[in-house]
Amino acid sequence: MAKLKLDLHDIFNKGNLIDKALTDVINDAVKKKVDTVEIIPGKGTGQLKKKVIRFLNEPNIKNLYKRYKVDNINFGKIYVYF
Repeated sequence: MAKLKLDLHDIFNKGNLIDKALTDVINDAVKKKVDTVEIIPGKGTGQLKKKVIRFLNEPNIKNLYKRYKVDNINFGKIYVYF
């Protein structure tokens, strides 16, 4: 089972880099035909996680994956399934 991981801790306050990193990892997953992408926005205030979820719900992105899930145990992780 192939998996990609994106940790957003280092760029949490750089909106343009966050969008590019998210776009790149989703496109990379599609290109490499991976099963899962693990996105780590961290816990913090929850604003970054909300931004990631908004990104995942954009129609042009939503068409690229099957579903996503927020980790029930570690709320600072989001899994995207292809």
